[in-house]
Amino acid sequence: MNQKNNEEYQKEIKEIMISSPIRVPQISLKSFDIGRGIGKGQFGRVYIAREKISGYIVALKVLTIKELIKKNAERQLRHEVEIQANLKHPNILRLLRHFQDNIYFVLILEYVAKGELYKKLYIAQMVGALSYIHRKHIIHRDIKPENLLIDLNDEIKIGDFGWSVHTSQRHKTFCSTLDYLPPEMVEGKEHDEKVDIWSLGVLCYELLTGTVLFEEAGYTETYKRIAKVEFTLPDHLSFEACYLINSLLQHDPKQRLPLKDILRHPWIQKYKKKRE
Repeated sequence: MNQKNNEEYQKEIKEIMISSPIRVPQISLKSFDIGRGIGKGQFGRVYIAREKISGYIVALKVLTIKELIKKNAERQLRHEVEIQANLKHPNILRLLRHFQDNIYFVLILEYVAKGELYKKLYIAQMVGALSYIHRKHIIHRDIKPENLLIDLNDEIKIGDFGWSVHTSQRHKTFCSTLDYLPPEMVEGKEHDEKVDIWSLGVLCYELLTGTVLFEEAGYTETYKRIAKVEFTLPDHLSFEACYLINSLLQHDPKQRLPLKDILRHPWIQKYKKKRE
């Protein structure tokens, strides 16, 4: 990161610190009453916590620096912080602040009470959030149930921007969760923001069926099914739902239904009318 970009980045972080409900100038793990664990990842765990002075409830993503260095993940973490710090949207998990000591790097995140999303249908909210991210020239690249949360107002929050990148660069990185990989990643081709549309299709299927779409016994078999876009939709799904999933899961990224058209899809419109 050059000096100019670094100065801009520090400015963004400073702005977030000012707007955050947590305004303690010097902050550390001792600033919090730390409660139960609510999640874990490759480099650490997530805990519910209360900031002692303000009483504000947050989620602390506590990452072990030793593990980050061991896995050469410092750059990935820097990207996550840089990207999430610049995103302010009702359906994106808010990064409040971050700090580190000699052992841990800690992200202070908005706490979302209802946990991971597996069963509820919020595709329309997802479209709104992804449209916002893409307008910011960012690709999330890791849309899956584990990275989606629901708050007390039934609003989705997209979290974990560890694999996110800017669209201005060319990308061939093999990332995301196996079952959510698009064909272009499996085939080692360059990819763009349309990988998020593919993941949205896989997510839609999983929400409606409770099962993983492309999962096989081994990696090789799963890769083959993804590359061939080989799947069968169960009979109990409505015609509109099947049509939407098929429109999103196109091998050619250019043929995938654009986000702006998803909101006008009959299945989404039908769902919105029921909600009203």
